[in-house]
Amino acid sequence: MSLTPADVAVGLDHVHKTYGGDQPVVALDDVSAVFMRGTATAVMGPSGSGKSTLLHCAAGLDRPDSGTIRLGGTDLSSMPEKRLTELRRSRVGFVFQAFNLVGALNVEQNILLPSRLSGRRPEPDWVAEVIARVGLGDRLRHRPAQLSGGQQQRVAIARALVTRPEVIFCDEPTGALDTRTAADVLALLRSAVDQFGQTVVMVTHDPVAASYADRVLVLADGRIVRDMAQPGAERIAEHLALLGRRQPVASREG
Repeated sequence: MSLTPADVAVGLDHVHKTYGGDQPVVALDDVSAVFMRGTATAVMGPSGSGKSTLLHCAAGLDRPDSGTIRLGGTDLSSMPEKRLTELRRSRVGFVFQAFNLVGALNVEQNILLPSRLSGRRPEPDWVAEVIARVGLGDRLRHRPAQLSGGQQQRVAIARALVTRPEVIFCDEPTGALDTRTAADVLALLRSAVDQFGQTVVMVTHDPVAASYADRVLVLADGRIVRDMAQPGAERIAEHLALLGRRQPVASREG
């Protein structure tokens, strides 16, 4: 079955990325992957496997040395930096482990910041729905320092949702949270896919977090070595453990 831009949120085609000078480190080695619209994908792998580089390249935060990256039907690979910045503000959402909230702004101002930067006024009904969904209606005038870690991450997710981005990229979104709060945040991201039809691409080291995804990609040495559909946490942990015992062999599993 042939795929169209309407089916694909993000596509990477033979992407290479190397860092360093005299002793270069290959972060991505001929990586090809497709992320379908309305799905959640977890990207996993050992430290240094290339998972964060994949996320940053796919989101347009970093440029590959070669290969093609498309957001829907738009080629990001050779896009001028100014246009790339505009695209990220209007079509991409970000959720990071460190929350990246502006301390001088209150909750409502943080949520609306991407809209202000892009010059686009969001629909009031949609803003109200997002705020209600993340459960922060009684915290809108609070500043980040007055919130718990879980509440701050909810602000970050609301900020990512409010512009109706094509894709929400998450880099270890639960890494700084306790188990119960992490479960709440993951359920919220899952609902963004199931209820709002968003596409989520999440880097995580946690098999439990990855089990919320429809699909798990495992990287090692800059290559995709596992592509698993709807695995449970135990199966994910088993595959990650195998990476430390033997040379990984690329495979796709249903």
